[in-house]
Amino acid sequence: MRHAVVGRNLSRRPGHRLALRRNLAAELIKRERITTTEAKAKEVRGLAEQIITRCKAGTVHDRRVALSLVPNTAAVKKAFAELASRYAERKGGYTRIMKLGPRQGDAAPMVVLELVP
Repeated sequence: MRHAVVGRNLSRRPGHRLALRRNLAAELIKRERITTTEAKAKEVRGLAEQIITRCKAGTVHDRRVALSLVPNTAAVKKAFAELASRYAERKGGYTRIMKLGPRQGDAAPMVVLELVP
């Protein structure tokens, strides 16, 4: 039974899964657009939105929490400097998932995950 089980397994151990989510979220914030599988995109979307919401408040505590979620100083600096002001009036929904079609090698559904302009 799947009682109280949240999130996707992604065929990885917990430490690897956490590292994957953190790295994808950092790359999304830095590049503002990444291509990945649909399952990974749906997993990382929530983390990225959480960080951007924290950045909008802009306190030292929020910066420390963002660094604990994604320990990448360049990504957090960009989020606080650029993304916080861009999404100041927006209440949520900072990301968009656009489907691309199956990947050639294994037919995994590929998507583009991007920050909404």
